[in-house]
Amino acid sequence: MESRAVITRKQNTVERGETRARRSLYWQYVVEPFVYLSPSIILIGAVMLMPLIIGISYSFQSIELLRPFNTGWIGFENYAKLWADRKFWIALENTFWWTFWSITLQFFLGLGLAMLLNTHFFGKKLFQALVFLPWAVPTFLSALTWAWLFNPVIGPLPHWLTALGILSEPYNILGDPDLALWGPIAANVWFGVPFFAITLLAALQSIPGDMYEAAEIDGASAWQTFTKITLPFLAPMIAITVMLRTIWIANFADLIYVMTGGGPANSTQIISSYIFTTAFRRLDFGYASAIAVVLLILLMIYAVILLVIRKKLVKV
Repeated sequence: MESRAVITRKQNTVERGETRARRSLYWQYVVEPFVYLSPSIILIGAVMLMPLIIGISYSFQSIELLRPFNTGWIGFENYAKLWADRKFWIALENTFWWTFWSITLQFFLGLGLAMLLNTHFFGKKLFQALVFLPWAVPTFLSALTWAWLFNPVIGPLPHWLTALGILSEPYNILGDPDLALWGPIAANVWFGVPFFAITLLAALQSIPGDMYEAAEIDGASAWQTFTKITLPFLAPMIAITVMLRTIWIANFADLIYVMTGGGPANSTQIISSYIFTTAFRRLDFGYASAIAVVLLILLMIYAVILLVIRKKLVKV
């Protein structure tokens, strides 16, 4: 029989081997991937996280270029000022309607175009190119074109709306506080429909054709086929595209800035354009950062809600 000392040495050898194996697995599956990813992690940290941290820190400071000697930490004063800022609440309400109507119209028009492009008809390639054309036009050029279309002197839209009885006379819609927001919304819908058309068309083409054949054999109507097959398959894609596009549009002030500049009387001012105006016209970067942090929080809450809904849709 082996002595107790020999047995102990063997046990220690086995334990050391197991420890080395665990360390090897730990290095291989935990440490080593981060070593390979470290350049990307450092780049992301430098490009995204550091500006984010600096921007959030600015929201707790007084940084006004017109008053360079009156700077420093002021705590939550910018946020208290924001709570009492009437222009901010107007911009928040405008942001909601700007985003809601843009997303709603873009989605339904994009879904209709995607379903049309998913069929076969003469001239489909030419029509598809025309549908995707707005996405290739620079935003600045789109804004100038739509501002010209709404011009009451040389633009056709006010005259057409008057001929249809919608307007009493051709006048500058972009100068009317009650209607001005619809100008940038129309331009944004025209610009953003191809996004939904492209993404939903790709999702439609991934649906197995056998399911439509089975539905046709069972005598399902077009509406039943859409609600029971097409819509459930599109639901996860709809959730993610609506989320991404909503975040995009809420931060998308280019069209508004070029077409109306936020006027008249702040009737087209949204939060992102208000941030730009506060930072680069009033040169108050501390207050602009506080507004940006509030917008970031609101969009993060919205994104979390949409991701939870999408997760449930995927499970279904």
